[in-house]
Amino acid sequence: MLKLFLWCPLTLVLWLGGLSSCNYLDVVPDQIPTLDNAFSDRNTTLRYLSSCYWALPRSGWNGNPGWLGAMEMTLNRQSSNTHGIQIALGSDNASLTYFNYWSNDVRSNSSNGDWPRSLYAGIRECNTLLENIDRVGDIPVNERRRMVAEAKMLKAYMHFYLICMYGPICPLRVSMPVGEDVDAPYREKVDDCFQYVIDLMNEVIESDALPAVISSKNTELGRFTKAAAHTFLAKVMVYRASAFFNGNTNYSSFLDHHGEPFFNQTYDPARWTQAVDACRKALAACSEGEIHLYNTSDYRATNALSDTTLRLQTLRSALSETWYTNPEIIWGNYSWSMGDVVWACIPRLESSTAKAYGQLSVPFATVDLFYSNHGVPIEEDTEWLADNKKKYNERFGIRRGDASHKYYIAEGENTAAMNFDREPRFYSSLGFDRGKWYGNYYRQLTDIQSPVVRCRWGEYSSGILPDGYNCTGYYPKKLANLSTVYESANSIMYVEYAADMRYSDLLLLYAEALNETAPSDNARPAAEVYNIIDAIRERAGLEGIEKSYRDYTFKPDAPATKAGMRDIIRRERKIELALEGHYYWDCRRWKTASTELNRSIQGWNTLQSSDTEYYKPITIYEQHFVQRDYLSPIPENDFIKNPRLIQNPGY
Repeated sequence: MLKLFLWCPLTLVLWLGGLSSCNYLDVVPDQIPTLDNAFSDRNTTLRYLSSCYWALPRSGWNGNPGWLGAMEMTLNRQSSNTHGIQIALGSDNASLTYFNYWSNDVRSNSSNGDWPRSLYAGIRECNTLLENIDRVGDIPVNERRRMVAEAKMLKAYMHFYLICMYGPICPLRVSMPVGEDVDAPYREKVDDCFQYVIDLMNEVIESDALPAVISSKNTELGRFTKAAAHTFLAKVMVYRASAFFNGNTNYSSFLDHHGEPFFNQTYDPARWTQAVDACRKALAACSEGEIHLYNTSDYRATNALSDTTLRLQTLRSALSETWYTNPEIIWGNYSWSMGDVVWACIPRLESSTAKAYGQLSVPFATVDLFYSNHGVPIEEDTEWLADNKKKYNERFGIRRGDASHKYYIAEGENTAAMNFDREPRFYSSLGFDRGKWYGNYYRQLTDIQSPVVRCRWGEYSSGILPDGYNCTGYYPKKLANLSTVYESANSIMYVEYAADMRYSDLLLLYAEALNETAPSDNARPAAEVYNIIDAIRERAGLEGIEKSYRDYTFKPDAPATKAGMRDIIRRERKIELALEGHYYWDCRRWKTASTELNRSIQGWNTLQSSDTEYYKPITIYEQHFVQRDYLSPIPENDFIKNPRLIQNPGY
């Protein structure tokens, strides 16, 4: 499998393995020869910095709770023990935490052993670098400043991730001494934790030590840039301003060791203004780094395409085109392992023995989010609601592919009615039975001749293993890099990619923050809010938001207010960033998870072979979410190591 990888090899992590084995209260073991080797010269110090990057949170469904933890995507029941599924079903607990980024306790990391790895261990390694880099004599001054900035940003990133997972944390500002007389740390108030991250990022930005662009994509791709630093700070500021972290009275009785609330109890609207400022600076840094929305002019077609297919390929490439040539990627986390994701996204496109399991499944709850072809929610589109909601109510029925959908659906073939008359992002993001799947194929075909997904049971796109099948009938097509191709009917070359921060995400964060600065829910947002949303919609082939609502919904004035635009911006994030792991974190910071994540997870009856039986909705899971699930539990074994810890409510 081809893997586009970070600037230093994985073997370094093995070389430094002894530095990663302790819990978060420990310093690097007192092994002077090891430290001397790690910081003996410029090259070994660069290798050590690479190990700090490798400490970042992982991707994949056993590394990042965002992939499956909100059931934006899911797996079949035979795979229900997967960590993300258990999180989504409300099964997390302190004795066996499914995503333990707090400590390296094997028992609390379930079958994955020490993976995910403690972020405190990674923070400790950053502290070690910061405390030892001045002893290295052959590093030029500017390069030393850059490495220091990178280590601080890595510290900020890992602290922020811990805040998102656990709320109040124990910031590890410096390496902690070891010994019986050392005081164990307390968890600190959420605002103080955020402020530490912000202070670190301001130090990074004020140092002006990070490059505007990566000079060598062959050797340095994956290192932080100025745009990445500004974008990350913008994200931190938006999260700090969001409802969960800004005046969260649900945690009024969650008290620290002084008897004071961990979460601030008074909403501060000024935080949104500060977030707007951070977003504007991030956009300026992106402009300097030549980062922008990926558009049709950026896509390099290998043969003639219709305008329809060109748009679909552009939308797919905005996420998954490799960083080398993708102007939308601000920064990619190359410690991610996308291998267990990519191979699970793609179905077989003809009868073969290829290892394309296609079991990563998209439920109706996500499918329904995509707009109609008018660019508005299907449950609000007047065409779908005409004749007593006839079209909307019959969306689970069967309809035959026609000429008007020839680039999306096989003509003359039966598929679900809900697959027709949808926006381009629906077709670029999702694969489905009798849908066209252009790209990822070894034969040079026109877009009209695109392979067709055939996934009724027993057909070539259905399961090839007892547990290797798609349980909803929808595939996350957008996650399949277009350079991942069938080399023949029976083999696939997978290409991994990284897209931790991309430009459309930043734009949507900016629109959200700017909208929230309007003086009241009934006030009209700034004109720039509409410009941002319309730029993203234009790439997707949609008209402006105000025109679309005016012409095609029964709520023509919805975009005219802050409250209306809040709902629209959130829907745009759910669509534009669908299947990328953002929704898990967004619905928590918005405090909407307790409303949105108690639901039936449904799909088609994919173990059936006839269309009439296949196209019957079934319930795969009942998703549960309660107040305690907003935060992850601290593993119970850590309370033995540190009796001063206070557990998150409900665990």
